[in-house]
Amino acid sequence: MQISTSLLFDRASTQMSGIQNDLAKSQAQISAQKQVLNPSDAPDQAAVITRLKSLIGKQESYSNTLTAVQARLDTETTTLSSASDILVRIKELAIQANNPTAGATGRAAIATEMKGLRGQLLSLANTTDTNGAYIFSGTKVHTPAFADVGGVVSYQGDQTRMNVAVGEHRTVPMNRPGTNAFVRVVRGSGSDATGVGFFQAIDDLTQAVQNGQNANMQRGLTEMDALQQGVVLAQADAGTDMKVVQQQGTSLDDTKLSLKSALSGVEDLDMASAITAMQKQMLSLEAAQTSFSKISQMSLFAYLR
Repeated sequence: MQISTSLLFDRASTQMSGIQNDLAKSQAQISAQKQVLNPSDAPDQAAVITRLKSLIGKQESYSNTLTAVQARLDTETTTLSSASDILVRIKELAIQANNPTAGATGRAAIATEMKGLRGQLLSLANTTDTNGAYIFSGTKVHTPAFADVGGVVSYQGDQTRMNVAVGEHRTVPMNRPGTNAFVRVVRGSGSDATGVGFFQAIDDLTQAVQNGQNANMQRGLTEMDALQQGVVLAQADAGTDMKVVQQQGTSLDDTKLSLKSALSGVEDLDMASAITAMQKQMLSLEAAQTSFSKISQMSLFAYLR
């Protein structure tokens, strides 16, 4: 079989071109520190990388939602704690006013302080989160939970609780209707029983203090216990939700760590192995170039000389 000069050059050129391509790919991989630069290089591996990145992105989205829920719950628990403290103070003032030694002037001063505390409670009931949404309005987040019209406070929100996804098949409540925390009390019994709003009960107690109505003050003290119990129960419920959020956060972190580890295994480049392979390719290219240079100088005339 005769090997022509053209064939010799073509084979040498093809060999060096292949080595150069492999070397260029190795250099690009080392620069990017990635195993796969183009999906076409390794379709199956690229598909796995895409799927893992999608899963990680979903977990990140859940984490972001969880962070928002936690911030809202923090605001809620702080608000309810303040409301509980104010109710304790109102009860203390009512007990002072119910003392026989309290005169009209003393009761008037106490009633004035109670009115101020009632205003603070209304402000707390209309607390907003960092986005300006009213946290106790149910789903009507752009409407103040409670409105005071002519001294009569009414609830303007709804009773709907919003649940948000924080994991696969896992949801947590995002809000709390105001009437679940600032509860009504039942006044009277049997057929005479009537529901009295949270702020109306406080207003009635304040009026009883101002007028020295001992029976109504006694009734109001009992109702303050019921109001505070409602706030405390809501606070405990929020605390339970907070624990769920924290546990889910830990679970999401573990899942993300596992997914990122798996992604690293199929995407990240083993730098030591890659550099070794590149060095071998550089030596192969150098050897091929040297060999071709020597062979290309050989010819029949050189042989005859």
